Amino acid sequence: MTLSNRVWWGLAGWLVLCFAAAGLGAVASASAASFYGELRQPAWAPPAWVFGPVWSVLYGLMAVSAWLVWCQPPSSARRRALALFCGQLVVNVAWSWLFFAWHLGGLALIDVMVLVGLIGAMIAAFWPVSRWAAGLMLAYLLWVGFAAALNAAVWQLNPDRLGAGWV
Repeated sequence: MTLSNRVWWGLAGWLVLCFAAAGLGAVASASAASFYGELRQPAWAPPAWVFGPVWSVLYGLMAVSAWLVWCQPPSSARRRALALFCGQLVVNVAWSWLFFAWHLGGLALIDVMVLVGLIGAMIAAFWPVSRWAAGLMLAYLLWVGFAAALNAAVWQLNPDRLGAGWV
């Protein structure tokens, strides 16, 4: 396999990984549109149809970002950055299950706050390896920060549907 082919197969691999994670989250979110529509929401909550396109773009950006890091010469910094990437992907998927499948608003809030921290750590780890990769993750960080605020607000407005406590 030539270097060029390896690079493009690498991009395909990161795209598959990211969209597989999206698919796992989508399984948990199968009834998300109707469930989300039944919840009391703050006035600033976006309509349900916004989430699909935004997440599709973000998963694409995540894949390209991880690929940019992966394309760099092997190093402990690259390995750490990609480990953080994979870790945050697992926490990302868990949120959909906690919120949409299991209706655990408090645990989903903890999860999304951990996710914000992991994304910040990932961006910091990406920076010395690939500044472009780190920059591509800023939109993801901002969106997940917004999602954390929305999770908190929706959970507070719906203790009957999302649990009054942390579990």
